[in-house]
Amino acid sequence: MTKFLSDLNAIVWGIPALVLILGVGLYLSLRLGFVQLALFPRALGEFFAKLHPGKKTGGVSPFQALCTALAATVGTGNLVGVAGAICLGGPGAIFWMWVCALLGMATKFAEVTLAVRYRVRAKDGFVGGPMYVVTRGLGQRYSWLAAVYCLFGIIAAFGVGNATQINAVISGVNGVLTRFGGEETRMGNLVMGIVLAALVGTLLLGGAKRVGAAAERLVPLVSGIYILMCFGVLLVRFRQLPAAFRAIVEGAFSPRAVTGGMLGSAFQALRVGCSRGVFTNEAGMGTASIAHASAEVAHPAEQGLMGIMEVFLDTIVICTLTALVILVSGISIPYGLDAGGELTTSAFTAIYGEGAAVVIALSLICFAVATVLGWGLYGARCAQFLFGPGVWRWFVLAQTAAVILGSVLDTGTVWLLAETVNGLMAIPNLIALAALTPELVRLTKEYKKSGGRAAGGGTYADIHQCKPL
Repeated sequence: MTKFLSDLNAIVWGIPALVLILGVGLYLSLRLGFVQLALFPRALGEFFAKLHPGKKTGGVSPFQALCTALAATVGTGNLVGVAGAICLGGPGAIFWMWVCALLGMATKFAEVTLAVRYRVRAKDGFVGGPMYVVTRGLGQRYSWLAAVYCLFGIIAAFGVGNATQINAVISGVNGVLTRFGGEETRMGNLVMGIVLAALVGTLLLGGAKRVGAAAERLVPLVSGIYILMCFGVLLVRFRQLPAAFRAIVEGAFSPRAVTGGMLGSAFQALRVGCSRGVFTNEAGMGTASIAHASAEVAHPAEQGLMGIMEVFLDTIVICTLTALVILVSGISIPYGLDAGGELTTSAFTAIYGEGAAVVIALSLICFAVATVLGWGLYGARCAQFLFGPGVWRWFVLAQTAAVILGSVLDTGTVWLLAETVNGLMAIPNLIALAALTPELVRLTKEYKKSGGRAAGGGTYADIHQCKPL
């Protein structure tokens, strides 16, 4: 079973899939006039403006929606995945992660904009995502495509978004215990699982608003602490920064020259960098648009700007900082082996000492819990689309059970299955994005001309009434 899933995963995340994801990103960039660059100053301004929200509306604010999306994307991939990318693809893999991020900004802008455009009203606020984009944008005859997306989303929510994240939390805590003379026990893992399950269940039962409020507090705090730690390392080792950037650029085209011959394929650097980049920021998956769709905004493209910022913060900022910390720390990089979180932890402890392992473990725990919350929301929305609004409570109960199981079981096979399904989710989403590009072009032009208000005055929601769920 594991071998079959491994072979299938290699196909799903192979060259055709990456070409499709990056190809759609390039296509959207060209059709939208490289919106990720043209509107980036406005996106940055909107982001800082939303850090200090005005009057409360009772719904989900644009910043809360962004934090919920970041909760699902900024996670173990930023700490563990980046280290693995350097080990398997060399420093040059980071260069291709940047390329993916640049194209991914356009893709994420498109996903979020369309999600807000085709969302529906529900009792607890706005609901949207690729499944509604497909059914309302392409028509009911494509509802089977939306159903396939939701089925994949539910499976991924239990795997990538739950069991494997909890397993990373347990491993992080046990790693700290062993560093200081402690010992891992199955009972200890179970107790941690029960505590985490209670926390996750309580927050998810509160719906999108409670998840958004929790993400608004957790994500900026933990991300800020981690970013400050990274800057501390870079300040201490600033003389090594030019060499690190040179290794990234040179390694993208000649890994052998940078890795001492241990990695000799430029294609390997490209493949690993692109796959880890797509997996980290999830541009093309469509999942983050489920969170963004709940935001109360005047125009779909206004929240689309937060999609641009999501990829920028996740990959360009946090992933790059992690990579630079590893490259300037002076530690030995085991090329060819997916060292993962151990390499990141070693880089920080080389500068700060053993105490840094505790901070990194705590950061990893917070990122992982936030990811579970974000993916819990995604999975619940997918389940609601298939089975109706009443399934939310049952889905949350299943999620809490998965948290407990993830704390005591080996999730290797679950990870392979979930990662494979996660890749398959991109297919329905990318089809919708490509087919609805004319509507994206219209919305983008309207937003640029009107300064964020729909044609005819008033807010977009006033003029284009959302269909009730």
